[in-house]
Amino acid sequence: MISPAVWVQGARPRTLPAAVVPVAVGTAVVVGSDDHQVIWWRGIAALFVSLALQVGTNYVNDYADGERGTDDDRQGPARLVGNRMASAKQVKIAAAASFGLAALIGASLAFAVGPELFVVGALSIVAGWAYTGGPKPYGYYGLGEIFVFVFFGLVATVGSTYVHTESVSWLSVAASVPVGILAVCLLVVNNLRDIPGDQVSGKKTMAVRIGDRRTRLVYVGLLAGVAIGIVVCGLFRLPSLLGLLGLGLAVTPIREVLRGAAGVDLIPTLGSTGKVQLIAGALLAIGLSIGDSSPILSSIFSFA
Repeated sequence: MISPAVWVQGARPRTLPAAVVPVAVGTAVVVGSDDHQVIWWRGIAALFVSLALQVGTNYVNDYADGERGTDDDRQGPARLVGNRMASAKQVKIAAAASFGLAALIGASLAFAVGPELFVVGALSIVAGWAYTGGPKPYGYYGLGEIFVFVFFGLVATVGSTYVHTESVSWLSVAASVPVGILAVCLLVVNNLRDIPGDQVSGKKTMAVRIGDRRTRLVYVGLLAGVAIGIVVCGLFRLPSLLGLLGLGLAVTPIREVLRGAAGVDLIPTLGSTGKVQLIAGALLAIGLSIGDSSPILSSIFSFA
């Protein structure tokens, strides 16, 4: 029998802010709105769907990379299959169960909101499985960052607003950009750490394709993009600029990345990046929930 602690480890709790932040930010867009009310059961359901999708994706990554031998030489935390803590079949079943839970809860939202959520949910599950699973996983072709931005930024954030309002707003789209970029930052650091092992195993991530130095510059550029995205949100709702305070925590990981930290030395950097994601995302959500629309972009889009 595999202990619950092992399954929790395999779920990679440190990655879960990537699932929580978009739901918090998307819901905050509604909280600060004068036109719509939060339907709390839908918000909680959206959170569970997001968490189940994240955990399922992590389990697929574990079993698929373990089967291919990608994790045999990795320098990061232990993996269930790669470190012989569970069989590939067991982890594959856990992944399917996680996606099944996401589908079940998501179905309740789809019945309440609209059939379009069935499509969004199905695409999210396929994207989570195909990241490293299947015969041609897109994570092995340098496309991981694009899909993370789309599904853990745009889809998750806008979708979390949509389940309450049943409409897409420009503010939710704007807020999805810094949220998605923060999620991408986590993947970039992870892939930067794994460049040596991925090169050996033939996993052609973006980091492998563009090289160590350029990956480090991309990381810094992404964090600058987060700041720009938060400023744009501030043009809709001024208190959103609170999110910029969270980026103060990015000084340490930026310094570590630029000074050349590699291998196991990047594990603390991954943790620091996760803290930036969580704190900046939380402050952005608080700012959005305060409301107080600024007259710049809100007025422009209202007039249009």
